[in-house]
Amino acid sequence: MITKSLISLCLFLCSLCLIGCGRQTSAKQHSYTALNNVPLPAWKQLASKNIYFGHQSVGGNIIEGVEELIKEHGQINLHITRATPAAFTIPTPVFAHSEIGKNGDPRAKMEEFVKIIETRGEAEASVAFFKFCYADFDHATDVNRLFEYYRTTMSRLQRLHPNTTFVYVTVPLVSMNEGVKDWAKRLLGRSIKDPDANVKRNQFNDLLRTELAGKELIFDLAGIEATFPDGRRASFTNAGKMYDALVPDYTHDGGHLNEAGRRMVAAQFLVFLATSL
Repeated sequence: MITKSLISLCLFLCSLCLIGCGRQTSAKQHSYTALNNVPLPAWKQLASKNIYFGHQSVGGNIIEGVEELIKEHGQINLHITRATPAAFTIPTPVFAHSEIGKNGDPRAKMEEFVKIIETRGEAEASVAFFKFCYADFDHATDVNRLFEYYRTTMSRLQRLHPNTTFVYVTVPLVSMNEGVKDWAKRLLGRSIKDPDANVKRNQFNDLLRTELAGKELIFDLAGIEATFPDGRRASFTNAGKMYDALVPDYTHDGGHLNEAGRRMVAAQFLVFLATSL
């Protein structure tokens, strides 16, 4: 058992070496597309669709950012509504979203998404997708098995609903920018900043990009979360390998998106929807 005195001693001995932990950035550069660079016809086309998005808290952060950006950009005319499966009976274009499943149970999220898609009656969603949460992954997650279940589930839905475009989403990350308190919480098993869990998220995302890129539509949420505004990539090293991490400036607790993070992700989310569909 880890005692308080042992933790205090460890904090004293390790506080200096924690400075800068998780703040590595890779040299790889990535670029963002500005909302103003999306042509007006693309926004009009997007506004004509019926869209469903299933999520939990990080998805809620993204929706909050989307709503903020819509208010600031008059050309983005999306009707956002928190809804149930019955939302698709609305006889006007809509961007419907709702919480699905529970964090820590990715299969339950997939099962509820399937139920929503299959019980919406005669109304067809133009676009439908859901996202996992960082909380759905831990150090013991069987990445290959979960990925295969995700892929086969989405493929089956696509076959059954050919008029709906199903979008895949990479798994959100957590920040590896640990301070002394974060490190102590991790020793006690109370921190979300478990590097082994973040490795699992990266492995899932790499499978998604490798296996489905060029074949399916993928919204690379994790890639955006890991990219600074200047294009640098936030990363951490585990067992000699470098992996993506959430940019520390995009979060207030290591996992959820703060104002800067949600606006950054929401902007690229909107660009993706307007230009990829």
